[in-house]
Amino acid sequence: MSGLFPASSKLSEDDVDLEALVNDMNSSLESLYSTCSGQQTESTPLLHNGQTSSSQQHPHHHHMQHNQPRQGQHSHALSHISPEPSSSSSSVDSPQSSLRRSQPMHILAVRRLQEEEQQLRTSSLPAIPNPFPELCSPASSPVLSPGSLPPGEPSTGTYIVKIFSEDGMGKVVEIPADMTARDLCQLLVYKSHCVDDNSWALVEHHPLLGLERCLEDHELVVQVQASMNSDSRFLFRKNYAKYEFFRNPHAFFPEHMVAWCQETNRTIPPSQLLQNFLATSSCPEIQGYLYVKETGRKSWKKVYMFLRRSGLYCSTKGTSKEPRHLQFLADLEDSNIFTVITGKKQHGAPTDYGFCIKPNKSRGELKELRMMCAEDEQGRTCWMTAFRLFKYGIMLYQNYKIPQQRKTLLSHFSAPVRSVSENSLVAMDFSGRIGRVIDNPVEAQSAAMEEGHAWRKRSQRMNVLGSHSPLHHSSLSAVIHIAQLWFHGRITREESHRIIHQQGQVDGLFLLRVSQSNPKAFVLTLCHHQKIKHFQILPCEEDGQVFFSLDDGATKFTDLIQLVEFYQLNRGVLPCKLRHPCTAVAL
Repeated sequence: MSGLFPASSKLSEDDVDLEALVNDMNSSLESLYSTCSGQQTESTPLLHNGQTSSSQQHPHHHHMQHNQPRQGQHSHALSHISPEPSSSSSSVDSPQSSLRRSQPMHILAVRRLQEEEQQLRTSSLPAIPNPFPELCSPASSPVLSPGSLPPGEPSTGTYIVKIFSEDGMGKVVEIPADMTARDLCQLLVYKSHCVDDNSWALVEHHPLLGLERCLEDHELVVQVQASMNSDSRFLFRKNYAKYEFFRNPHAFFPEHMVAWCQETNRTIPPSQLLQNFLATSSCPEIQGYLYVKETGRKSWKKVYMFLRRSGLYCSTKGTSKEPRHLQFLADLEDSNIFTVITGKKQHGAPTDYGFCIKPNKSRGELKELRMMCAEDEQGRTCWMTAFRLFKYGIMLYQNYKIPQQRKTLLSHFSAPVRSVSENSLVAMDFSGRIGRVIDNPVEAQSAAMEEGHAWRKRSQRMNVLGSHSPLHHSSLSAVIHIAQLWFHGRITREESHRIIHQQGQVDGLFLLRVSQSNPKAFVLTLCHHQKIKHFQILPCEEDGQVFFSLDDGATKFTDLIQLVEFYQLNRGVLPCKLRHPCTAVAL
């Protein structure tokens, strides 16, 4: 006993130091918890059933019951160390009080770790595609990303765009925010199984204003859609004249309208003419008379106009170019040029060759539009093409070159690859008792031509005499052209003009339709030098067989497909060859 008392007194001193250390730790933990929690709701402990404790004085009663054996062990250990009852009771109470004070900190830390783990798990999940993209508005995202409910800003950058075809049918397409007009046309060509000849265009159409324009290939579709009205729409159609001015610039820029050509007083080579329009260092200028609609009035006034890189100007004194006589009308950077399709009917225009300069920020008010009219189609085309060149410059030339570069890169792969069986085929002659291989290529070609003619005569004779074919040759030739893209059925003369105008008015643009004056005849509508001409195709009968002719029987064809194929290779009586068929595709 005497040997234990010094140890007991020594341990008592250590026990006093331990209590002081525990008190310091508890106070520091309590201050840390009070600064971290901030709100009483977070510091309130939860029971195992998810409910809060009924009394704030005993917040850990349930926890103490579970941990009772452990607390007993602590009490027993401390009672052996400290011989005094008061010291023992205080030492028993201090671990419990320290446990009560430190427990909410442990729960808060676990809760925060669980929340961080849940956020990390949610952010690592892939995006969930929306099964109903049609219900989303164009400004919202049709893709639901994790953690984006309720919906807010589109995180995936995808938008809904509706495209209409010539027959009025629409197609909903989901596109990314950075998709250009060229990429969208490529997508529609792929989805509609069309022939990709780099002549498809996306048209911005405003039916209430009677305006439309073709989007440039580099323009972002989503940005253009954001500036459109609710009644406006996108159209998908052919436009052969989009880059035709690079191939034939003199047809688009007459010398009397280009100021630089008049000053030099000589004919400018096409390459130099285009270089002057594309180079920023040069200052070409388009000039001429235009009918301009006065602001706030229905009247039109004939004014001498100048189009430069800096904008559109009109002369207040005749044809004077002096700065004091020039009045600024429109800026090129913040505007777009549109074709007016209902000029005379809706705006009272003096001619049918109207165009309009519309600011990008305009919401469709007539007072913000600059309505103009040219004397003829060539004049309107010159003004509108020069506007595009002044605004976009070298970007248009790059858009024109991209399809040609792709075609050059893919030319090696686009050539038809013959199979092994086709490469092993040889020409044979079975006229004698024993078949022989024809080694002479000239003889092989003549034999193939004779076989083709013999097959045609044999098929015609079988159709005339009556065979198992469901159609005779005469009835077959009368309907075989219906499925062709260039055949437009029973449309009026005015409708054919509208289609030719919409698809570019380039040389060789054509379509075939049923004649209104003669139900048995057809009409070839052809564009040449921006003028539309009509040629009647009459049926003629010979030896009981019906043929079609464009030149009063001098050249006869069994059906319209043969006629079109012939004039695609030969000019004949036409002013030019048939080059570009007017095509209407249903999306």
